Amino acid sequence: QVQLVESGGGLVQPGGSLRLSCAASGNIFGSFAMSWYRQAPGKQRELVAGVTSGVRPNYLDSVKGRFTISRDNTKNSVYLQMNNLRPEDTAVYYCNVWIAALKSAYWGQGTQVTVSS
Repeated sequence: QVQLVESGGGLVQPGGSLRLSCAASGNIFGSFAMSWYRQAPGKQRELVAGVTSGVRPNYLDSVKGRFTISRDNTKNSVYLQMNNLRPEDTAVYYCNVWIAALKSAYWGQGTQVTVSS
């Protein structure tokens, strides 16, 4: 099994910044992708950013230039630096890990990000 623990959400004013962290533990081996998704009330979950070792990160168009995803393979961790936050970024953010050898995806419990004045 794989466990994901997220942290870093909270309430921030428009234009502010937050940094989300996700640490993975358990049966992690081989090639694996790490991503951040979000789900706003009444909307479908969407991919915000993803990163695989050796591959350029990909981003949702609306966050390009504002969000940066990074990973630390020594800690099996992924981070999402979010700058210039907007009210429309308000959502629950979920960490996701895809382990290629297991053909399985795992989810964190989610962390709330609220952007409001």
